[in-house]
Amino acid sequence: MTSPEKIKLITLDPGHFHAALVQKGMYDNVDPVVHVYAPAGDDVQEHLKKIEAYNTRPEAPTTWQEVVYTGEDYLQRMLNGKAGNVVVIAGNNEKKTEYIKTSVDAGLHVLADKPMAIDTESFALLQEAFAAAAKNDVLLYDIMTERYEITTMLQREFSMLPEVFGTLQKGTPADPAITKESVHHFFKYVSGMPLKRPAWFFDVTQEGEGIVDVTTHLVDLVQWECFPEQAIDYEQDIRITGARRWVTELTPTQFKQVTGLSAYPAYLAKDVGEDGLLGVYSNGEINYQVKGINAKVSVVWNYKAPEGAGDTHFSMMKGTKANLVIRQGQEQGYKPQLSIEPAKGTDLNAFEKILKASMATVQQKYPGVEINRSGNNWLVTAPEKYHDGHEAHFGQVAEKFLQYLAEGKMPEWEVPNMIAKYYTTTKALELAKQQSSPTSGR
Repeated sequence: MTSPEKIKLITLDPGHFHAALVQKGMYDNVDPVVHVYAPAGDDVQEHLKKIEAYNTRPEAPTTWQEVVYTGEDYLQRMLNGKAGNVVVIAGNNEKKTEYIKTSVDAGLHVLADKPMAIDTESFALLQEAFAAAAKNDVLLYDIMTERYEITTMLQREFSMLPEVFGTLQKGTPADPAITKESVHHFFKYVSGMPLKRPAWFFDVTQEGEGIVDVTTHLVDLVQWECFPEQAIDYEQDIRITGARRWVTELTPTQFKQVTGLSAYPAYLAKDVGEDGLLGVYSNGEINYQVKGINAKVSVVWNYKAPEGAGDTHFSMMKGTKANLVIRQGQEQGYKPQLSIEPAKGTDLNAFEKILKASMATVQQKYPGVEINRSGNNWLVTAPEKYHDGHEAHFGQVAEKFLQYLAEGKMPEWEVPNMIAKYYTTTKALELAKQQSSPTSGR
């Protein structure tokens, strides 16, 4: 692939705030003029408001110039116009995989928000899209922000120190070697403002169930941390051992607070009980094996976080010499905290010497990172500069994608691992639906 001289962005049907977060900052070699193609309505207007807020903020304002087309033939107009060479797609997931396939068929690079597929049918189409991208010599990449969270980066780093971590255990389905749990909230603040969610976000046929949405990040991290820079063949290496799904219920008042709508749209009628509560299949859990390693990922959506809290993450990697655990609860002040926890029976003084000797390797890559003993464990602390927040990670992903464009290729493992990831989530949904009992939710 020859790298494009100047990157020109196209935003296609932005319906999720992640589309705007890609433009929270400016980039070298990216044209400030961005063409937006979308159906008229709230989704595109909310997107443009966020871009305008970035352009008019007092500190480091951006200078984006949005050229907007909202006719019914927006998709065809985008394809005919050829106004850019990179399409950013973050919105209604019912259409997303088709948008991706159409864009790469037209010879356009694609930076897509997760999930790129929400069921087995769209997974098959996504596989076709990756084949078309290879044929047309364009890059297709998804926005995996969690790889840029410092505690996760350090968890991965320490797991690659055999003298500290040992080797990754195999685990069992009941006691997995790696666990990742994520708690999210429908009501939240983005860029300092209460987030207004589109009503379709609560329709799993348009947004996708929780088991194929946020779990995308968790499955990605399992692969990225346990098998760094190794390609995963989903047909050979992935085995789903169990999956389940359940609903979060919202009252009409809660629905109105987060969407601004005083009534449920007709397409949500199927999910509303006799009590008037909206049941959303936003929660899910997957037990599976990757190359024989047992893993578990789960996602839970609540309406609103406790005061002072936000979305939270728990992660444990079990090594033969120590466990690496990220906690983000009340005790940690709702900030992610990485703990190194030696195996039972370990000589702690000897372990401390080995750990301190190993810190040079970590500090070479992450200057300023320190360890402090707490009882039988060691807490890892990173300077504030590394804690740049979830919103900043979108720019970091975009920078990585721009680097790949400049180099003309992505690492060999990225595409097979994206395919393996979406196979895992969509296959788990298929299994969870088969196993759902009539009493397990709406």
